[in-house]
Amino acid sequence: MKILIPTAKEMNLSLKPHGKCFLSEQTKTIVASLSQYSIEELADFYHISLERAEEEYVHFQQLKNGQALTYPALHLFDGLMYRNIKRSDLTEKKSRYVDKHLFITSSLYGVMPAMVLISPHRLDFSVKCTISGKSLKNYWRNDYDAAISDEEMILSLLSSEFETVFSKSMRDKMLRFKFLEDREGSLKVHSTISKKARGQFLTALIESQVRSKKEIKQLQFAGFAFREDLSTINTYVFVKE
Repeated sequence: MKILIPTAKEMNLSLKPHGKCFLSEQTKTIVASLSQYSIEELADFYHISLERAEEEYVHFQQLKNGQALTYPALHLFDGLMYRNIKRSDLTEKKSRYVDKHLFITSSLYGVMPAMVLISPHRLDFSVKCTISGKSLKNYWRNDYDAAISDEEMILSLLSSEFETVFSKSMRDKMLRFKFLEDREGSLKVHSTISKKARGQFLTALIESQVRSKKEIKQLQFAGFAFREDLSTINTYVFVKE
């Protein structure tokens, strides 16, 4: 079983940095390409200020030269979903579960173990970027598919931006999740609810050491409970009363 989550734009750079990160050949190719951009070109590329573009320029130069500071990916990303994951002071049992089952999908590093050491970056799949003559999604597709091809159960907590990197045959294998709120008999969903619930759901998976669909259906967390009547074979719905 693999649980897939996306990266986040927000990052916690107050963490203590670790040693050097290992760069795959695929990542090295991206770094070699983007490290050639000037600060002005990166500002235009990302639609950001020159000040922020300079930070990104430095990051890519440091990655290229093997001097980039690194952090455990699960702790580095700090978006709303991540802030709702209990990431600190994990027991040995919970850490083993994370190491075995939790993977983060990245536009720079591919499908990576959640605790792998990486360097901060702004790159994501919404950026129009051509690597070796391919779009970023097409560049990564074979590697993304290979990362989950042997898995019988794949839990996707991904946004469409990341999920569509996988080929259709791989997406068809995924079990997806919807998180709704019952407000006076009306079921509501919006991005804030979904992002918070994904983090809370992932925490419940880790704490309960879930490994089967039956166990997923039995989960109750942060007021959410499984709704069989709203769910399908490939999409499980949880509702917060």
